[in-house]
Amino acid sequence: MNADEMTRHILDTFDGVTALEATGDTFFIYDPHGDLPAQRQLPFATIVTGDHYDTVSDLNRPGAYRLNIGLTRAGYTTLFGPAPSRRDEQGVLDTGVDYAATDTLMPHPIYASQHWVSVVDPGDATLPAVRALLAEAHGFAARKHANQRTRRSPA
Repeated sequence: MNADEMTRHILDTFDGVTALEATGDTFFIYDPHGDLPAQRQLPFATIVTGDHYDTVSDLNRPGAYRLNIGLTRAGYTTLFGPAPSRRDEQGVLDTGVDYAATDTLMPHPIYASQHWVSVVDPGDATLPAVRALLAEAHGFAARKHANQRTRRSPA
């Protein structure tokens, strides 16, 4: 599944999602009413298509992209144990994984400490897990959105 197909899958599968694009990358925001203030527009998933933010995934290869998914602490911990905190001199988290490996679910190289996971070039080996994790992340974003709307609603 290439980056455009993954984008289409996310937008077609999950309700209330807006895709914001910048520098060729896509950020998926849960905002079903289109009224989130800019400071609250935090993505639940992203597609990064180049080495704009880090170089450890080698995304400047033709057609390469990294799907990033924000999970709950429990969801992340179930997959990888406690979130890492030790970083190298470039700010990359030391998890012992090859961040350029393709079709492999792994901790996010920068945001694993915030419970994000990633897959470079998702394919047959990871698509079932990716679909389930996207559903989990979307559900978590929807719950956070509903909680925020409840707090903003006048009593």
